[in-house]
Amino acid sequence: MNTNHLPTRRLTIRFLAAAGLFSAGLLGSAAVFAQSSIVVASTTSTEQSGLFSYLLPEFKKASGIDVKVVALGTGQAIDMARRGDADVLFVHDKVAEDKFVADGFAAKRQEVMYNDFVLIGPQADPAGTRGNDIVAALKKVASANAPFISRGDKSGTHAAELRFWKMTDTDANKGSGYKACGCGMGPALNIGSSSGAYVLADRGTWLNFKNRADLTVLVEGDKRLFNQYGVMLVSAAKHPQVKTAEGQKFVDWVTGPAGQAVIAGYKIGGEQLFFPNAGK
Repeated sequence: MNTNHLPTRRLTIRFLAAAGLFSAGLLGSAAVFAQSSIVVASTTSTEQSGLFSYLLPEFKKASGIDVKVVALGTGQAIDMARRGDADVLFVHDKVAEDKFVADGFAAKRQEVMYNDFVLIGPQADPAGTRGNDIVAALKKVASANAPFISRGDKSGTHAAELRFWKMTDTDANKGSGYKACGCGMGPALNIGSSSGAYVLADRGTWLNFKNRADLTVLVEGDKRLFNQYGVMLVSAAKHPQVKTAEGQKFVDWVTGPAGQAVIAGYKIGGEQLFFPNAGK
C-alpha cells in the first residue's frame, strides 16, 4: 500500500470537514437571520391603506427581519403593547402615545409620518357639509339627523372624531342618524357606502378603498384634520421578552432616510398617501 500521500489526504479531509462545519455555521447564521421576527401593534389605517404591504418587504430586504403586524384600533394596539404582546407600537393618537411613554412602557416616542382626516359622504351632500370646516360640518350632520357612521372602537380616528364633536355645541346630541359600528376603517367605509352615510376617515385608507359607490370627500383642508403617526419601542424594563435589538432596528429604519424615502414613495393613482416627517 502506498502511504506517501496519507498526510496530504488527512489534511484534505480535515480541511473539507472544517469547511463543511464552517458552511454549516454560515447556513445556521443565515437561517437565524432569516427567521428573526418582531410583532408590531399598529392601526387599521396603516394596514388598510396598503402602506405596510409596500413598506415591510423593503425593511425585510434591509434587515432580514420579518414583521408581523397586528392591526387594531389605536386604543387596542396600545393595550396590546402595554401587556407586552408587541415589540413595537406604531399608532396615531399623540395624547395616548405620550401617556404610554409617561407610564414607562416606552423610553420615547418618535414621529414618523402624517397625513390628514377627511369627511366622506354622499355626492349629493344632503346635510350641506361640503367645505373646509370640520366642526361646522358636524353641526350640520347633527342638525339634519343625517346618517353618520362612527368607528366607535377607541382608535386614533375615533379619538379624533370625538375631539371634533366636542368642539361643536351638539356633542350631547349628534342626531338620530349617528351610529357606532365598533369596527375598523374599511368596514366603517363599507357601511357608509351601502347606507349613504357620512364617515370620518383617514385619507390613506380612503385612497385605497375600492367600494366607494356614491361616496366622495366633502370636507378637507381644515388644519384640525392633521393626522400624525408615532412609533415606540416597547420597554424591556416592563416586559423582558421584548425583542429590543430587532425592534430598535425597525424603529431606526422607519425613522431613518431609507424608511422615510419608502414612505414618501407610496402612492395610489399618483397621489402620495403619507408624508414622512421623522425628526422634523
